[in-house]
Amino acid sequence: MIAYVTVGADDISRAKLFYSSFLPELGYVLHEENNGDLSYVLPVKPSLVPTLPDFYVKKPFDGQPASTGNGSMVAFQVSSQKEVRDLHAAALDAGGLDEGKPGNRDSYSPNFYVGYLRDPQGNKIALFSYDTNDLGQGS
Repeated sequence: MIAYVTVGADDISRAKLFYSSFLPELGYVLHEENNGDLSYVLPVKPSLVPTLPDFYVKKPFDGQPASTGNGSMVAFQVSSQKEVRDLHAAALDAGGLDEGKPGNRDSYSPNFYVGYLRDPQGNKIALFSYDTNDLGQGS
């Protein structure tokens, strides 16, 4: 089981604007650390085990500039194709870059609807859904 994912960022303020444009819609709550790092976590109900994974945005520990991994990507599953489109648009408005407009990618899997983004640092993010209720809308 994946417990958490961390991406590096040199400009935490820009990263906060980008990730806060869609992660709260997926149920994540932002906790800011004293040193400026961002921790997006799913709320824990009393006496229950935390829901994973957490998502962290941090300056690199070694003090060097953050860099992106070629072939690395973090994917978030959402409930509908409409939500893919809405959150993709919100993330673009918040400083993200389009890496592939929302649409069906049947070559990956039947009914796989996804939009790709780059955060302000260049990390690749996917928002996807298998929902077929609005199949083909807006793609």
